[in-house]
Amino acid sequence: MVATRGLKGAWRRLSHNEAAPGLVLMACAAIALIFANSPLAQSWHDLFHARLGWTPVPKLDSAHLWINDGLMAVFFFVVGLEIKREVLDGELSDARRRRLPVIAAVAGMAVPALIYLAITHGEPALHAGWAIPSATDIAFAIGVLALAGKGLPPSLRLFLLTVAIVDDLGAVMVIAFFYTTGLKVMWLGISAAILAVLVIINKMGVRALIPYIIGAIALWFAVLHSGVHATIAGVLAALTVPLALNRTHDSPLLRLEHALVAPNGFLIVPLFGLANAGVHLGLPEGGSLALPLGIGLGLLVGKQVGILGSIVLAERLGIAPRPEGSTMRQLWGLSLLCGIGFTMSLFIAGLAFPGNPILIEEAKLGILGGSLIAAALGMVLLKGKRVKSV
Repeated sequence: MVATRGLKGAWRRLSHNEAAPGLVLMACAAIALIFANSPLAQSWHDLFHARLGWTPVPKLDSAHLWINDGLMAVFFFVVGLEIKREVLDGELSDARRRRLPVIAAVAGMAVPALIYLAITHGEPALHAGWAIPSATDIAFAIGVLALAGKGLPPSLRLFLLTVAIVDDLGAVMVIAFFYTTGLKVMWLGISAAILAVLVIINKMGVRALIPYIIGAIALWFAVLHSGVHATIAGVLAALTVPLALNRTHDSPLLRLEHALVAPNGFLIVPLFGLANAGVHLGLPEGGSLALPLGIGLGLLVGKQVGILGSIVLAERLGIAPRPEGSTMRQLWGLSLLCGIGFTMSLFIAGLAFPGNPILIEEAKLGILGGSLIAAALGMVLLKGKRVKSV
């Protein structure tokens, strides 16, 4: 009994530690890299990619597909819950407070894409990867920010979270509009009907979780077969979950978000890291530097230029002030942390180059290289001498 209470207490402390999910993700990425560059590399690959003996969904016939198309739909469901909460009752609900993060996030997505396209302009086969360096990994970035130590103004964390949420919304839109192929009208119609049912039960005031959970699973199954990437179902289902508070200041959305945040951070994203971060350190045979260089520089240079540049311009033009109490050095460090693409970048790389393992391996090199350098430099700047804002 005492041991059980001790374990529950340890889990509660761990789940409330903002740095913990990022640290777990870093550890899983390191494990994947070690195995991918060891004599066990083929066994590690087969663990995730070998065909399963049985699967309840024939379309998902490997552990890798179940993680990327199944569990990651739950990841995007949580993203959708966070976006809805922030837009209706959070930092994105106030036009004045969301102005700078939205500007910074848009610039932070556009500049990396432009840098990527400038570097790969002579190779049309690589152009599909333009969105890979546009993403930010919120768990990784928050983890590094927490490791940077105390003394940073709270406004920095809030700004990073808000930028990342807008960035996630942009990534969802990019996936929906640019990485959707081979649409199947019948399954799209079924998906639309299920989504309509979820909207109707929301309007009817249904607050029980079971109808939304069943509807979300049904929507995922239909979207999986429609040609639209299955993870989009997670976001759409999340947007139908009611946020309005009851007398006890609770809602279905808050209950679901509270229940899923820890499994998302400590199970789903780490599993994704294990299944996708393993890359052989070195260019694949027949590969070129253009793809990893475009992604790496997009993350490392594009993010800081886009985000820091937009903050400076917005402040000087009187559009929006910088985060309260922050120095230019801290904002520079924060902009670098936004260059940690990792989870979302790895995910988009798989969508950009389906069935092309050489290009996916090259993309992983760029993602890992750019993200690690951005994390290290961001940490150095944020842990440097703290001075008051001027």
